[in-house]
Amino acid sequence: MIISVASGKGGTGKTLVATSLAHALSGSMPVTLLDCDVEEPNDHIYVKARLTDSYPVTTPVPYVDESKCIHCGMCHDVCAFNAIAVLGSAVLVFKELCHGCGACTRFCPVGAITETPHEIGVVELGE
Repeated sequence: MIISVASGKGGTGKTLVATSLAHALSGSMPVTLLDCDVEEPNDHIYVKARLTDSYPVTTPVPYVDESKCIHCGMCHDVCAFNAIAVLGSAVLVFKELCHGCGACTRFCPVGAITETPHEIGVVELGE
């Protein structure tokens, strides 16, 4: 059986409903509770989870090797998210805007762009 509590305005009680259901069902069957709230994942507070593991979640973002870059602007042109700006002889990368699609890396004519991991969150496991 899979039960999902999804969507709704903040403060409507989604966390309370999800954790209460998990608690109620845990007496009769194995339960896995997955908190996918990207802003405030806090189910662990309600169920008093003991965190057993934690690891970072990353997304690839461009790193520009200025010694190879010819400042042609191709990386900016192919970026659908405006995460790269070429200003004269400087290239600015806005990590927060990057979606990790890799287009800039793929289309750089001189191979000046590689991808590096940028931490965007943490996954925590608990009992």
